[in-house]
Amino acid sequence: MAATFLVIGLGRFGANLALRLMDAGNEVMVIDSDEEAVNRIAPHVTQAKIGDCMDEEVLRALDPASFDFCFVCISENFQSSLETTSLLKELGAPMVVAKADRDLHAKLLLKIGADEVVFPERDMAQRTAMRFSVNGALEYIELAPGYAIVELDVPDHWAGRTIIDLDIRKKWNVNVIGRKEEGAILPIDASFVFAADTHILVAGRPDDVEKMTE
Repeated sequence: MAATFLVIGLGRFGANLALRLMDAGNEVMVIDSDEEAVNRIAPHVTQAKIGDCMDEEVLRALDPASFDFCFVCISENFQSSLETTSLLKELGAPMVVAKADRDLHAKLLLKIGADEVVFPERDMAQRTAMRFSVNGALEYIELAPGYAIVELDVPDHWAGRTIIDLDIRKKWNVNVIGRKEEGAILPIDASFVFAADTHILVAGRPDDVEKMTE
């Protein structure tokens, strides 16, 4: 079932978030005070409005309580982000996710009512660093600080061997949780024989995954 989203702020993160949410089959309303930004994205989202969300009446008219998720993606003015986040909660928004650039900003956003805070620039930098520092890494998803799922090509010397043969968990303290084939994630068991072109998903500490691929 599709979820409903309100995205406030159409900078690079907000605009891309709105488009990806639409791609996933959701209903998305966007709002920004920049008329050009709103007109540019309007054909690609459910609804697009021009307005200043620091104005309580503008925000009230959007009926934040009716959305499953409200994203505050204001980048250029942290005070605006704080006030908008606070207003959303006062107006009954059930789930408010706010963008932050610094830990201090995140603490303040959470204190005034944000349910969750995201760090898109920091997260992307970390994903990019892991992708290019871990041999064969194709994707990196952090599940919690210090724990991630990494998609990677199997090391060359794994070809023709199994998880049991390699004793992966004991040697490197990581778990092979699946394999990826033609875009689908498939289960994997300890007797699966790796081929040279197998893409696997492993879960563990990033430094342990890096050691495994060295």
